[in-house]
Amino acid sequence: MSSTVETFIEQIRELLPSGSLSDELEKNVRALAMSSFSKLDLVSREEFDAQTAVLARTREKLERLEEKLQQLS
Repeated sequence: MSSTVETFIEQIRELLPSGSLSDELEKNVRALAMSSFSKLDLVSREEFDAQTAVLARTREKLERLEEKLQQLS
Protein backbone atom coordinates (compact mmCIF):
# COMPACT_ATOMS: atom_id res chain seq x y z
CA MET A 1 0.00 0.00 0.00
CA SER A 2 2.96 2.33 0.52
CA SER A 3 3.54 2.47 -3.24
CA THR A 4 -0.06 3.64 -3.60
CA VAL A 5 0.59 6.37 -1.06
CA GLU A 6 3.84 7.35 -2.78
CA THR A 7 2.02 7.57 -6.13
CA PHE A 8 -0.65 9.70 -4.48
CA ILE A 9 2.00 12.03 -2.96
CA GLU A 10 3.72 12.34 -6.35
CA GLN A 11 0.43 13.30 -7.99
CA ILE A 12 -0.10 15.99 -5.37
CA ARG A 13 3.42 17.31 -5.97
CA GLU A 14 2.71 17.54 -9.69
CA LEU A 15 -0.47 19.54 -9.07
CA LEU A 16 1.15 22.09 -6.77
CA PRO A 17 3.69 24.76 -7.72
CA SER A 18 7.29 23.57 -7.46
CA GLY A 19 8.56 23.38 -3.88
CA SER A 20 5.23 24.29 -2.27
CA LEU A 21 4.77 20.89 -0.59
CA SER A 22 6.77 21.34 2.62
CA ASP A 23 8.15 18.37 4.53
CA GLU A 24 5.64 18.83 7.33
CA LEU A 25 2.71 19.14 4.95
CA GLU A 26 3.91 16.10 3.03
CA LYS A 27 4.17 14.11 6.27
CA ASN A 28 0.60 15.11 7.19
CA VAL A 29 -0.73 14.27 3.74
CA ARG A 30 1.06 10.90 3.85
CA ALA A 31 -0.41 10.09 7.29
CA LEU A 32 -3.89 11.11 6.15
CA ALA A 33 -3.58 9.05 2.96
CA MET A 34 -2.34 5.98 4.86
CA SER A 35 -5.21 6.30 7.32
CA SER A 36 -7.78 6.73 4.57
CA PHE A 37 -6.43 3.88 2.45
CA SER A 38 -6.31 1.51 5.42
CA LYS A 39 -10.02 2.18 6.06
CA LEU A 40 -10.78 1.16 2.48
CA ASP A 41 -9.59 -2.40 3.18
CA LEU A 42 -7.39 -2.46 0.07
CA VAL A 43 -5.14 -5.36 -0.90
CA SER A 44 -1.81 -5.22 -2.64
CA ARG A 45 -1.44 -6.13 -6.31
CA GLU A 46 0.62 -9.15 -5.26
CA GLU A 47 -2.14 -10.44 -2.98
CA PHE A 48 -4.76 -9.81 -5.68
CA ASP A 49 -2.69 -11.70 -8.25
CA ALA A 50 -2.10 -14.58 -5.83
CA GLN A 51 -5.81 -14.89 -5.07
CA THR A 52 -6.64 -14.71 -8.78
CA ALA A 53 -4.28 -17.63 -9.41
CA VAL A 54 -5.87 -19.63 -6.57
CA LEU A 55 -9.32 -18.96 -8.00
CA ALA A 56 -8.21 -20.09 -11.49
CA ARG A 57 -6.80 -23.36 -10.11
CA THR A 58 -9.97 -23.93 -8.10
CA ARG A 59 -12.13 -23.39 -11.18
CA GLU A 60 -10.02 -25.88 -13.15
CA LYS A 61 -10.43 -28.49 -10.40
CA LEU A 62 -14.17 -27.87 -10.25
CA GLU A 63 -14.49 -28.28 -14.03
CA ARG A 64 -12.56 -31.59 -13.90
CA LEU A 65 -14.77 -32.83 -11.07
CA GLU A 66 -17.91 -31.82 -12.95
CA GLU A 67 -16.67 -33.74 -16.02
CA LYS A 68 -16.01 -36.84 -13.91
CA LEU A 69 -19.46 -36.54 -12.36
CA GLN A 70 -21.00 -36.31 -15.84
CA GLN A 71 -19.14 -39.47 -16.87
CA LEU A 72 -20.42 -41.34 -13.82
CA SER A 73 -24.03 -40.35 -14.48
